[in-house]
Amino acid sequence: MMLLFVLLYMIITIGIGILASKWVKNTRDFLLAGRGLPLYISASALFAPWFGSETVLGASSKIAKDGLYGVIEDPFGASLCLFLVGLFFAKPLYRMNLLTFGDFYRAMYGRKVEIVASFMLALSYLGWVAAQMVAIGIIMQVALGIPRELGIFIGFGVVLFYTFLGGMWAVSLTDFIQTIMIVVGLLLTLYEVSNGFSQITTVLKNQPPGFYKFFPDNNLKDILYYISAWITIGLGSIPQQDVFQRVMSSRSERVAVLSSFVAGFMYLTVAMIPLILALFAKTYYPELLSTDTQLLLPRMVMEHTSMLTQILFVGALLSAIMSTASGALLAPSAVLSENLIKPLFKELSDSAFLWITRACILAVALISLTFAFMGESIYELVGSSSALSLVSLFVPLVAGLYFKGSNSTSAMASMLCGFIAWLLLYLFDQEYALLVGLLFSILGYLIPSLMRKFLTSPSPV
Repeated sequence: MMLLFVLLYMIITIGIGILASKWVKNTRDFLLAGRGLPLYISASALFAPWFGSETVLGASSKIAKDGLYGVIEDPFGASLCLFLVGLFFAKPLYRMNLLTFGDFYRAMYGRKVEIVASFMLALSYLGWVAAQMVAIGIIMQVALGIPRELGIFIGFGVVLFYTFLGGMWAVSLTDFIQTIMIVVGLLLTLYEVSNGFSQITTVLKNQPPGFYKFFPDNNLKDILYYISAWITIGLGSIPQQDVFQRVMSSRSERVAVLSSFVAGFMYLTVAMIPLILALFAKTYYPELLSTDTQLLLPRMVMEHTSMLTQILFVGALLSAIMSTASGALLAPSAVLSENLIKPLFKELSDSAFLWITRACILAVALISLTFAFMGESIYELVGSSSALSLVSLFVPLVAGLYFKGSNSTSAMASMLCGFIAWLLLYLFDQEYALLVGLLFSILGYLIPSLMRKFLTSPSPV
């Protein structure tokens, strides 16, 4: 029964990709869905790709082990990101009418900065795509009993196929359907597990003292950890192509702003469901904590619920993971083709450019597949991806939009200083790498700007 459902789900998803490919007339359709997405699809396209394995599997395992304090990064930091996009970034970026985020750095700082920024953008997605592939393998292993490696290959093939064919149209349409699957599947799973929602209050109250700690202790180490948790995804995912792509795909500037707020609210509320489910697993089936905690929810559902709930839960999980994987696969491919490969050709037809973009999708998928077999946890893979964009791309983005006198030297110094400082420290002490990298990124931008202002200011008479 479960195998039949999974096969049917995969076939329907592939069918949507084939259907969407008929609407792709040019590269702009492929990358931005013709800038024609209405609010309900635009909002789901922003929500669904974020609500992936790191939320359902990663965050649920974190809250079971570390309490509420362990999931500040996701879902709270992730929701913050979407609200900030709506408040400060959606409107000015939409008005620029760009194809990729790399185009923004070229428009603001020139070709050299575009190259470095595009490289950083593409690199930041490899771990994210890999995390979704790992998650699909986990679901296939628990739900169908097949080896995790085989499950990774199956999920990899399906997501690659429909993204390769339909681009942003396929991603947006599947995101809309998958959003419905996510909400319905998780709610009905919680309904059965909690005996008609009647036991939720009891389970929430029965957690140990300190479990709901939300603010840091009054010491420097705890405060720095707290800040890092909020900004890793909260700020780090703002300068990323998948968010930009969905904002730019909206039907209008107003839709772009509203969809960011709607998606942020949806994320903050729907993400509570897997966290609550994790508390039920922790309370009633503590033996599950002794194994891989990323399997906490799948094992509880597969071992202790009805077949209907199992099907709905697996459908919700596959929807969450595949929507995230497809968006994360398309985003770096767009940057690679538009900002790194296309400028190498003096004359390139739109048809040729479209196939180059599709070739980039294949390349990113294969590299991410390698990352998927390297053994890191889902939460770590996603966190590292967001950290990279925060320390290299966030400061030049804010400066380009809101500070006068932005210059390419400052932007380049900001990206390189932030990235190098983060990478060197990450290899030896991951605890403070993010904040140090961000600090160096800020200093890398400010020092050349101040020196330039000082050297060009008129001398007093």
